[in-house]
Amino acid sequence: MIKASSVLTLYNNHKSLDGKTVTLNGWVRSVRDGKAFAFVELSDGSVIKTVQLVVGGDKQCFETVKKLNIGAAVTVTGLVVNTPDARQPFEIAAEDITVEGGSQPDYPLQKKRHTLEFLRTIPHLRPRTNMFQAVFRIRSEVSFAIHDYFHGLCFVYAHTPIITGADAEGAPMFRVTSPGTEREFFGRPAHLSGSGQLEAETFAQAFGKTYTFGPTFRAENSNTPRHANEFWMIEPEMAFCDLEGDMDNAEGLVKHIIIHILETCPYEMEFLNQFVDNTLIERLKDVANAEFERMEYTEAIELLEKVKDKFEYPVGWGADLQSEHERYISEEICKKPVFLTNYPKELKSFYMRLNDDGKTVACMDLLVPHVGELVGGSQREERYDVLLKRMNELGLSVEDNEWYMSLRKYGTTRHAGYGLGLERMIMYVTGIANIRDSIPFPRTPGVM
Repeated sequence: MIKASSVLTLYNNHKSLDGKTVTLNGWVRSVRDGKAFAFVELSDGSVIKTVQLVVGGDKQCFETVKKLNIGAAVTVTGLVVNTPDARQPFEIAAEDITVEGGSQPDYPLQKKRHTLEFLRTIPHLRPRTNMFQAVFRIRSEVSFAIHDYFHGLCFVYAHTPIITGADAEGAPMFRVTSPGTEREFFGRPAHLSGSGQLEAETFAQAFGKTYTFGPTFRAENSNTPRHANEFWMIEPEMAFCDLEGDMDNAEGLVKHIIIHILETCPYEMEFLNQFVDNTLIERLKDVANAEFERMEYTEAIELLEKVKDKFEYPVGWGADLQSEHERYISEEICKKPVFLTNYPKELKSFYMRLNDDGKTVACMDLLVPHVGELVGGSQREERYDVLLKRMNELGLSVEDNEWYMSLRKYGTTRHAGYGLGLERMIMYVTGIANIRDSIPFPRTPGVM
C-alpha cells in the first residue's frame, strides 16, 4: 500500500518536493479537458485549498479523466511541478489516476458558489464546499483548543448526564418518557439536559476545577439565526473562586481559542476574511491583544438610556438586555469585549450568589462585537439558607434539588463558573451569521 501525501503537506513543502513523485487521495472539484491536456481540481480535506492536476501524454490517464464527474473519489500519482508565476505555487503532472468511487451526473455541488440556504438542504454534502471545509475545520480546532486550555490549568474533564432531572436554566426542555406512553421512564420527570452545570458543581467540590463539554438541548420553538434546539456547551466550575476569577478564566479561554485558530487555520481564516468578513482577522487579533472591559449592569443601563431612541426594545433598570443593546455596548460604547456584571436577581437563575444590596446577583455576561452575548456565568450561591430562601421565592422544588443543596452542608466553598456556547464561539471566530451554519447537522423547529 502506497502511503499518500496530502494537499496541506504539499502546500507547506512543495519547494523541496519539486520533481518528486507523490500519491494523493481526494475528490474531484472540477474537470476541464481539451484536445491535448486536461485539468482536474482535487480536494482531499486536509486544507481548504485544492491542487491542480495536469493530465496529458498518458492516453489511459487522459481517457479516465474525460469520464470523471465532479464529486468522484480518485487516487492520483504524479510529479510535483513548482509554478511560482502561476496562481497556485505548484501543480501535479498526473501519471496515473484510479477511480475509487464514481459520481453521478446529478451531484448537487456542480457550481462554484451556492447559497447557504441551499446548502442547509444537503447537510450530508455541504462539508465538501470551501465554506464548510473552513467552518468545520475551525470548529474542530476550537474544540481542541478548549480541551488544551483547561488541561493546561489542571482542570478535570467531567462527563455530565445528557438525560437529567436537574434544570439549571428554566428553559423549555425535551421530556423523556416510556416508549409509546406519557409515563415517566425513570419514575420521575426527566429531560434532555439544557446544562451540565449543576452536576459539574459536584466535581468542583471534589477536584477543585472541572469542566464539561457536551451536547445540550432546548425545546424552544424559535427560528432566529441565534437559536438551535441542539447545541454544544463548555461549562467550567471552580471551587475557591469568586466572580473576578471567573471573568479572568473566561477571558483567558476566549483569547486562547482565537490565538490557536489564527495559528492553526491560516488558509481557512484567509478564505473567510475574503468571502465572509474582510475585517475578521484584524478584529480577532485586536481581541486577542485587548484587555476586556468590565462594567456593571447599572452603569450600562445609564449609558443606554442616553441613546434609548436608537433601540426597538425599551431600556431601563430591571429590563433584560436584548441583542441590540448588547451589541451597542460592545461595538459603540466599549468598542471591544466587555463583561457586564451584577444584574438584577429577577433576570437571573436561582443559583447565582445574592449580592449585599439584596437586589442584584454576582453574575457576568461577556458581550462581544458582532455577536452580543458569548459567555454567561456567575459566582454560585454557597450559603445554604440564602439558596433555600431563593428557591422558595421562585417556587422551585427543594426536594428534587436536595442533592444540589446538600453540597452547601459538606465543606462548602465560594465557587464560580460559566457557560460558553460552542456554536456562538464558532460564529464569532468565522464571521458567519447563522447558527445553522456552525454545526454539522443543525436541529431547529421542523428541521431534522
